[in-house]
Order: sequence, then C-alpha cells, then structure tokens
Amino acid sequence: MKITDYISYTIDRFPKGFVFTYVDFPAEVNQKEAIIKALNRMVAAGKIAKLSKGKYYKPETTPFGILQPDRSQVVKDLLEENGKTIGYLTGYSIYNSLGLTTQLSNVIQIGKNVVRPAFKRGQYTISFIKQKNIITKENIPLLQILDAIRYIQKIPDTTISKSGKRLSVILKNLSDTEKSSLVRLGLKYPPSARALLGTLLDTIQADAVSQPLYNSLNPITKYKLPGLKVAFPEADKWNFS
Repeated sequence: MKITDYISYTIDRFPKGFVFTYVDFPAEVNQKEAIIKALNRMVAAGKIAKLSKGKYYKPETTPFGILQPDRSQVVKDLLEENGKTIGYLTGYSIYNSLGLTTQLSNVIQIGKNVVRPAFKRGQYTISFIKQKNIITKENIPLLQILDAIRYIQKIPDTTISKSGKRLSVILKNLSDTEKSSLVRLGLKYPPSARALLGTLLDTIQADAVSQPLYNSLNPITKYKLPGLKVAFPEADKWNFS
C-alpha cells in the first residue's frame, strides 16, 4: 500500500475533530518526510486541516463552516503523557462549562504542577496555572472549581456576586465526600481563595466541613472582593471587607 493510501485509510478511522501528528502513522524513520509531505498535500486538497506546525486534524464541516477541534484535543499532549495525567483544562476553558459565563475565549488555560511560558498554537494562546496539588483524573473537577474560586475576579461578563451564587449551587450539589476533598485540596490554595471557599461552604450550611479552612487562616488578615458581603453575609466571618 502506498504511503498516501495508508495515511488516508488511517485518517478515515479517526473521529472527526481528532488532532494528530506524523507520529500517529507507524512507519520507518526514513519515511517520516514522506508522511509529512503526504499530510501537507492532503491539507492543500482540503481533506484534512492544519491546526499548527506539525499538528493536523480531521475537520467536521457544518452549514456554518469547519468546526475547530475540541480544546482538550488541541492540548491533549499537555494533559497526558505516557498514559499519566499531567495537566487539566481550567480557567477560561471551563468557566463556560461550569455555567459561570456565556463567553468563550481563544485562550486555553491549563493547570500543571510545573508551568512554562505561554505560547501560540494555531488560533489559540496556551497559558498555564500552577497547581500545587497532585493532579489525578479523579480530582480534576474539584481543582477546576477551586481555580474558578481563586480567579473569581477574572471570570468575564459577570459579577463576583453572580459567580459566587453559581459556585455555591455547584458546591451544594457535591457529595459530602467531595466537599471534604475540596477542602483538603483547597488548603494548598492562597488564603483569599480559602476564605472565599469557606464563605461559600458556610452559605450552603457546610460549616463543619469548612472549619479546617478557617483554622488555616491568619485571623487578622483582611480580604477584598467588591460586593461579596452584600450577597453573602457569611463573608464577614471570613474577614472580607
């Protein structure tokens, strides 16, 4: 089978929106250039699309044009390595999915234990948030919630009050075990994030769960989040002004 036919056959088996590189086509080292040339010819012919240098995807065409790959596909090499989870989507990438904003962004933020400078990949800017907790597939949803709490002032097209109310609903729907895990993970976040998490937990009558957060804070430190105390009287206990 010719390389072009082999590549076409392999791509036909990929799901739409799947991002791939030349290494997804097992071949001898001396065939690398031939594979790359074949892929670039397929881009020129409109059979596949190019995401960025060396990265391609199988496009999905709609009446509105070609859909971009899912964000998790765009950065999958930064989220998993050799089957191990090394990062997770966060920030602007998940505010919309959490119901915190209706806006979407071309910035894809990733939480990692070891961060690197931001860079461009196609139409996207990839940036990083340092995560001090060990990252596992199981705790990613909780880390995403904690990041939203930490960066509540940066959530676009909303207010702190609205974001806080939505986050309190999210917390209320967690199981008791998940709330306890959230607090354990939250202890590695900055004091202001711990104080806000405690405020939101107290709002849903989870005072006993929030106690470790309260004990971890300096009792004389004050925190500022405009409008928080108006919407959440519990914020006074947590030294918000």
